[in-house]
Amino acid sequence: MCVFFLILVFLICRIMEIEYMNLEDNLNVEESQNLEVVLEPKVGTIFNSEDEAKECYSSYAKSRGFGAVVKASKKRDNGVKSNITYGCHRSGKPRTTALNPVKSHPTAKINCKAGMNISLQVDGKWMLNSIELNHNHEMDPEKVKYLKCYRSIPPHSMRTIELNTAAGITLNKIIASCEIEAGGPDNLPWTNKDARNYKDKKRRSELKEGDAEAMHKYFVRMQKDNSDFFYAIDHDEDYRLRNVFWADARSRELYKEFGEVVTFDTTYLVNKHNMPFAPFVGVNHHGQSILFGCGLILREDTDSFIWLFETFLSCMFDSHPNAIITDQCRAMQNAISQVFPNTRHRWCLWHIMNKVPDKFKNYDQYKPIKKSLKNAVYDSLNPEEFEQNWANLIQQFDLQSNDWLAGLYEGRHRWIPAFLKDIFWAGMSTTQRSESMNSYFDGYIHSNTTLKEFVEQYDNALRKKVQKEEEEDARSLNFRIQNVSPYKFENQFQQAYTVAKCKEFRDQVALKIGCNLTIGPVVNGISEFHIEQDILVGKKKDICKTCTFLVHFNEESRETNCNCRLFESRGMVCTHMISVWSKKKLEVVPDKYILQRWSKSLVRNHTKIKISYVNWTLKPEFARYDSLLKLFNEAADKAMYSIAKTDRMAARLREIKAENDLDDEECVSNMATVGDAEIDMESFQDKSFTLGDPNKGPRRGRPPTRRKQSVAEQIIRKNAKSNKRVQCSGSNANTKSDVEVYTHAMGFDGIITQEGETVAPSQGSVGYLGTWSYDLNESPFHLGHDYRKFSSKFD
Repeated sequence: MCVFFLILVFLICRIMEIEYMNLEDNLNVEESQNLEVVLEPKVGTIFNSEDEAKECYSSYAKSRGFGAVVKASKKRDNGVKSNITYGCHRSGKPRTTALNPVKSHPTAKINCKAGMNISLQVDGKWMLNSIELNHNHEMDPEKVKYLKCYRSIPPHSMRTIELNTAAGITLNKIIASCEIEAGGPDNLPWTNKDARNYKDKKRRSELKEGDAEAMHKYFVRMQKDNSDFFYAIDHDEDYRLRNVFWADARSRELYKEFGEVVTFDTTYLVNKHNMPFAPFVGVNHHGQSILFGCGLILREDTDSFIWLFETFLSCMFDSHPNAIITDQCRAMQNAISQVFPNTRHRWCLWHIMNKVPDKFKNYDQYKPIKKSLKNAVYDSLNPEEFEQNWANLIQQFDLQSNDWLAGLYEGRHRWIPAFLKDIFWAGMSTTQRSESMNSYFDGYIHSNTTLKEFVEQYDNALRKKVQKEEEEDARSLNFRIQNVSPYKFENQFQQAYTVAKCKEFRDQVALKIGCNLTIGPVVNGISEFHIEQDILVGKKKDICKTCTFLVHFNEESRETNCNCRLFESRGMVCTHMISVWSKKKLEVVPDKYILQRWSKSLVRNHTKIKISYVNWTLKPEFARYDSLLKLFNEAADKAMYSIAKTDRMAARLREIKAENDLDDEECVSNMATVGDAEIDMESFQDKSFTLGDPNKGPRRGRPPTRRKQSVAEQIIRKNAKSNKRVQCSGSNANTKSDVEVYTHAMGFDGIITQEGETVAPSQGSVGYLGTWSYDLNESPFHLGHDYRKFSSKFD
């Protein structure tokens, strides 16, 4: 009976314990749900410690979108703090330490009065004495994470950096690893500017499925996650990939806002299939490069470019760009004229001028020719002046028979700046915007990169661009460029433009120092001004050239036009217009000269679209591991500074480990984990066909003959010039044939036994893979043949 009573008491206690634990869990859930609601601090609030008061105000500041800083504090004679004043990060008066005010850095200080004051009480607690909640500036809680007061590297991240640095891993890859650990860059308490070189950890050396098919399924999954994700695949009759284009939802929305000018370039070879990378790139309101979409094409011919441009146009809601910049590729030019007939096509100026040394290095007057050519291209202010300078160049150096210059002159309206000032180019004149975008893939992409890996890397590049834009948005919201002139209209640009564009405007104001204004006649209410400006030209900017610009000013509408056309081509008012406005004592300039494109306050639709940071290849067990590791790091950061806390945490971990060792339960899942949800990937894969890998296509242009030669080729050429002969004697059984000697000299272990047979290289061999064709009865060593006489048919 006694035993029965004890058992009954034990069961009742156990039931009560379970109910208490459930009640405690429910309370914890409710508390966690209420954590996001941050109340305003009230006068009279008592804090147990200084840290509690600081945490309270910091949490409130972060929820409202400003930074919390310590403005002032007082100490007693014994060194103990007795009074502390917290304030906004924009408190205080703006100050500059720069000797040259034109080069001063942006400042966040605008004398914001918001803050709170606490004082130490007799019982050792702190009381809130006064508080000011009103600010004199805008705030954004989503961008507060970029403020310095909220950015810090926790100890476990520092330890990770130390260990990986000791192992020889680059810093960019370490930061990228930390982003994955945190679940995305938004979850990191510090910025990751160097993370563009992040290498995908989940790279698989061998794919169970075909490379192109894996890429196709990746696109299907991305479109399942966001229906506005766009992709198009072009394949041949055997379902082998030929061309592909894709763009995410955010990039498509970006094109609506900044798609007037596009640069397009295909000089970046990225993958094992020799498919050139073709990014469509533009410029945002900060002057940063932005991605509109990406393509991979097998052949750089007119048909491929037509397919790519038509697909791009379909993706971008059939909206043609006003202008496009490419290199001089004839196939591109044909495709653009057909698909974008009303788009202004510009050749990349850098690519053209980069060819000058190759075209004229054999001329005795190479340096004078180069100098005169640059003067005609860069220093001609209008088409008439260019025509005169070009004619002088041709006549002075007797270049009438130069076909290259004749071709450039025929297409002068596509690349000479003097002919291109009548249309908006957003400050771009070359395809280097596209080439700079390639840097986001450096370190990830190499000759063996698969297609699927490449399109996944596109997400990484896009992520970095979004983060940079958000950082600049936060910078423009919290900082401003100080005025450098007494003109009131400068405030219009300061309040409207982003920091980057305010700097451009400030530079134009500063250039006014070198301008001399002369008043001309007034005809029908239109005033004419002649402005002489001293401009530094030449390679070293050591030659001063005086140029005269003509500005017309409408006295009634205040419309201003300058023949330098800087406003029309770059969207920025020039120093000549500023000179006229200052002369006319204008306080407010017409709104047409403050472009909404550069505005910092305009709410843009693309910022409302979030990018998915989902790692589709993450296995469920790795996702669970990352979740547990995150919890451990947070606990370890707080326990590591206390021996007692460290011992207590270690003891509990040992208990958990012992429990897990006794538990033999195995959890097996075939589902792909995305966050806390599980998605059956097979349910939405397109099974209509299997996409085959592409055949390697030829690169644009003629086959390279002046390429870098191997040591063996240099020996062959040297022997040919000196007419040396390599004597091969003996029987076929004991002596290598002429062909064998040649193939081994080229770094191939395989032996060619008949014409047209494929060479089989060994691992680590040097040379080209392919099918080699030449007469087996003639050895290149015996006959002294130039290696370039042999034809190669690459696979």
